[in-house]
Amino acid sequence: MKGLGRIRPAIGVIDYGAGNLVSIEQALTSVGAEVRFITDGAGFETLDGLVVPGVGAAGPAMERLQDRGSVAPIRDWVASGRPFLGICLGLQLLFDGSDEDGAATLGLLRGRTTRLSDAPTLPHIGWNQVVRTRDHRLFEGIPDGADFYFVHSYAGVPDGSATEAVLATTEHGSSFVSAVADGALLGVQFHPERSGRDGLRLLANFVTLVAA
Repeated sequence: MKGLGRIRPAIGVIDYGAGNLVSIEQALTSVGAEVRFITDGAGFETLDGLVVPGVGAAGPAMERLQDRGSVAPIRDWVASGRPFLGICLGLQLLFDGSDEDGAATLGLLRGRTTRLSDAPTLPHIGWNQVVRTRDHRLFEGIPDGADFYFVHSYAGVPDGSATEAVLATTEHGSSFVSAVADGALLGVQFHPERSGRDGLRLLANFVTLVAA
């Protein structure tokens, strides 16, 4: 049985040749998920939740997703309202395009990924505060302003109605969007799998949302 029939919800992690997959698998498993790596367009029907991780640039990532037949299933997954979490590049790919290399991305949120402005250093590497703009179950039990671990030089800039999806911001020079939530579509710019206790709590909250 799928869904609530499982003791451990099945969460698919998109493997497209980028991302800290071992750490993500270990973290999700430790908080109660059954992790299944998805390498192509098959197997989505067996999942309860979906995670798109990633490091690197948008253009090569989109090429690999296209080559492996994963773009349409990801879009269909989000359109159906099923739980989704994008991490770091996985959040940036949700927007219409990226200024990093001019790539067209998934187009699931209005806006573009742009270079961090007024940043004292790039890339932005290390711990930084995540300040929420509103409450959400993804951050349940996590203090507002808690530190999470970042590695990036670009961040998504929502446009139009997508500005309502902003869940949290962080400052590195100027302020940037560090978390979004639009229904079951969730994304974080930081790496929860590398963010200690609060990062594990966030992933546990996502697993709870999936199970519910």
